[in-house]
Amino acid sequence: MFQRILALIQKEFSQAWRDRTTMGIMLTIPLLQLIIFGYAINTNVTHIPTVVADQSLDQASRSYLDAMVNSGYFDIIATAPDQAGAIQNIDEGQARVGIVIPPDFEKNIDRGNAQVLILVDGSDYFTSESANAYATIIGQEHAIQIVYNVIAQAGTPASGATLPALNALMHVLYNPDMKTLWFIIPGMAAMLLQTQSLALTAAAVVREREMGTIEQILVTPIRPIELMIGKIVPYVIIAMLNMLTVIAIGVFWFGVPFQGSFWLFIGLSSLYVLSGLGLGLLISSISQNQRQAQQLMMLFMMVSLLLGGFIFPRYTMPAAVRVIGNLFPITYFVPISRGIVTKGVGFSVLSDQVLALVIYIVGVMFLATITFRKRLD
Repeated sequence: MFQRILALIQKEFSQAWRDRTTMGIMLTIPLLQLIIFGYAINTNVTHIPTVVADQSLDQASRSYLDAMVNSGYFDIIATAPDQAGAIQNIDEGQARVGIVIPPDFEKNIDRGNAQVLILVDGSDYFTSESANAYATIIGQEHAIQIVYNVIAQAGTPASGATLPALNALMHVLYNPDMKTLWFIIPGMAAMLLQTQSLALTAAAVVREREMGTIEQILVTPIRPIELMIGKIVPYVIIAMLNMLTVIAIGVFWFGVPFQGSFWLFIGLSSLYVLSGLGLGLLISSISQNQRQAQQLMMLFMMVSLLLGGFIFPRYTMPAAVRVIGNLFPITYFVPISRGIVTKGVGFSVLSDQVLALVIYIVGVMFLATITFRKRLD
């Protein structure tokens, strides 16, 4: 019995070794995943992009902003004239936090009743949690430091000097109650659409090749791009139906509010599905067999899930890791999905992501067509 089992083991090793490409993929995938996961998974959110509306412009407001920046948790990337300007910046996705300092901030500090408004992007779970905690702690520490400075200058504790001189008012935009499903549903729609589009098409061409039916197709006057389109259209319909099911359950069953235009979301979702299907066809074209296609598909889906911004904020990742994330369409659609569903923004705000998605579709379809033609030759 032992010899028979050993013979089968040798046979399997021999077959696996002859397929060098598949063996290489199997050996390198765990290493790639470990390296990428090590850089991508970071629950300690720092350097949060922040917009500031400083309406006081005095020494006290500058001191407070310096305390926020020196903490390492907030990076001021833009300024705005007022609260509305700060909210617009957050709507556009440029900043995740807004700090609004009212006029006469220094005088209010002296009176012991100064307030600062902290606006937090409620469409991103980790940013919301971290910004809430960090802003509160930094504000309290800065208030204590102000009291100490007052005592040091006066020589003796002044009346009311032991009371906090600064109060940070937190306002979570789009999701004031911090409901988890409100974070999850828009990102889940993006994830499921990409998973469906990849899974439906990753084995499409290679399956035809393994079954021998690709030769029957080639004797027809069909062109490679026409074959690609013919492969894509049925799966576009299936993926869109699945997406509508997810959104309907999220809105009508779980009560997640849909803030923006439904038809804009449908249109941009169609673009997103095309990009995922194009990526699936590219995987199918470069794969020699269905096993390779499945392994590449699993790698792409897992890496894109981490680097696309669905779970972890992309601004916390190193620049090289963010570049890798740009290779996946989910990176461009997560801001679109959250922008329309959660924030209720329009096309003008999302134009950069839409343009990037269109360029991605053209590029990936071109690569898939060229690769398919080369494989045929």
